[in-house]
Amino acid sequence: MASFTKRGKTWQYTVSHMVNGKSKPIRKGGFATKKEAQVAAAEVETELSKGIVPQLKPVPMAEYFEEWLKLYKKNVVAQNTYQRYLNTFSTIQECFPGVPIQNITKRQYQAFLNEYGATRAKDTTRKLNTHIRACVKDAIDEGLIRTDFTRGVVLTGGVPSKRPEEKHLSYFDSRRLLKGLHSNLTSLTHYLILLGLTSGLRYAELVGLTKSDFNFHTNELRINKTWGYTKKMHKGFGPTKNEQSKRVIKIDAETMNRFKELFTKLSDNIHGLVFFSPESKYKVLCNTGVNNVLKNILVNMNIDPITAHGLRHTHASVLLYKKVSIYYVSERLGHENIETTMKYYAHIVKELRAEDEQSTVDIFNAMVV
Repeated sequence: MASFTKRGKTWQYTVSHMVNGKSKPIRKGGFATKKEAQVAAAEVETELSKGIVPQLKPVPMAEYFEEWLKLYKKNVVAQNTYQRYLNTFSTIQECFPGVPIQNITKRQYQAFLNEYGATRAKDTTRKLNTHIRACVKDAIDEGLIRTDFTRGVVLTGGVPSKRPEEKHLSYFDSRRLLKGLHSNLTSLTHYLILLGLTSGLRYAELVGLTKSDFNFHTNELRINKTWGYTKKMHKGFGPTKNEQSKRVIKIDAETMNRFKELFTKLSDNIHGLVFFSPESKYKVLCNTGVNNVLKNILVNMNIDPITAHGLRHTHASVLLYKKVSIYYVSERLGHENIETTMKYYAHIVKELRAEDEQSTVDIFNAMVV
C-alpha cells in the first residue's frame, strides 16, 4: 500500500517495499497534486509486482546522454556525425544543467525546443530532437524513466530553412556550367567541380578518390572510401557514410576522357590521391577554395551561386528531371534508403507530377484511337 504526504506545496508518495526481510520503502516527492502522486505510486507498485525495482536515483540528463553516446555512437558513426552528437551533448549541458532525466516533463522539453528553435532552422531543431529521442527511448528500455517526454513534440524554427531549389542548379543552368567547364579545364579545382556535377559524389568521396578508382575501359568509378578534409573528420582515408555508399557508378565518356588526359600530366603522391594539394593542411583541395572558384564561375555566367555540395543536389535533380528512376538515383547517390532520397528530392517529384498525370491520360487516350 502507498501513503501520501503533503510537503509544503507538493505531494510525496511512500510505497511499502521489503528487501531481505527489512523494510526499505520507496519515496518520491515533488508532485504538484495528490492525484499525480497516486498515479506515479500505482506505476511503482505495478513494477514491484512484476519483480522490477524502479530506478529512482536521480541521473542528470547530460550525464546519461554522455554515457549513452560513448556506448552506442562512438566508433560506430562517422567522425563528423559523432561531432554533431557532441554538439547536442553541449546543448543538453547548457540547457539542462544537473537536471535529472527523471524530472524532465513533456511540457518542459517542449518549452526547451521552442526556445532552441526560435533562433535556428527547423531542420536543426529536428536533428537535435532526433538525437535526444533515441537516447530517451533507451532510457525507457532500461527502466530509468517511464514515459517518453519527446513523443509528439512540436518542432519549430525561427530561421527559414534554405529552400531546396536554392541548393541546386536548374537543368538548363547545369548544362551551361557543364559546357563551360569542358571548354576551360585550367586547374585541378575545375576537374573536381566537373566530376562533382557528373557523378553526384559527396565532397569527402570526391577528395578521397585515387587514380586506381577510375576504370577507363568501362567508364566506371569506384567509391569505397572518403578523405577527412576538416578537423571534425577522420584523418586521411576513412569509411564511407554507410554500407550503401560503397558503390561503382557509370560516368559519361567525355568526363572520363578528360580525367584520362589529366592523369598523364598529374604528379604522383604518396596517397595516390587525384585531388591532392601539398599546400593544404589536409593535403586535398580545400572545400572553401572550391566553393569560391565555383561561385566565381557561376557569377561570371550570371547564374546564382551554389556550393560544391550543391553539385550533388544538382546531379540528382537533373536525373530526376530527365525521368531517371528515383530508385536508381538513390543507389547512385549512395543513400542508405529510398526514404532519404524522397526526403531531399520530394519537391522535384511533386513538380513532375503534373507531367506524369498528363502522360497517363495521353496513354489511355491513344489506346482507343
